[in-house]
Amino acid sequence: MNEQTNPLEIFEKEAPEVARAFDQLIDALKQTTGLDSKTKQLVYIGIKSALGDSKAISYHVVMAKTLGATREEIRDTILITLTVCGLSGVANCLPVALAAFDQV
Repeated sequence: MNEQTNPLEIFEKEAPEVARAFDQLIDALKQTTGLDSKTKQLVYIGIKSALGDSKAISYHVVMAKTLGATREEIRDTILITLTVCGLSGVANCLPVALAAFDQV
């Protein structure tokens, strides 16, 4: 798989019914009211950083910034993963996150 391949497009092509069900799950999670949308995006950024998923980071950073997240909130969300996951997620994801934030 090359860098230009979008894994979600492959998922949708290869398993359209499962992809639709996944989209419905995402839509249902967006409708929950315990956290505001910006906070949900910050949680996603923290989780994706802990997993070292730098590709997803750039998407969620753009969404978080659009919802009002600051550069400092993005940075701190990633830095807090240090205590649980060590340096790997920060090293892989912080540069990507800040670059994505600065480009929007």
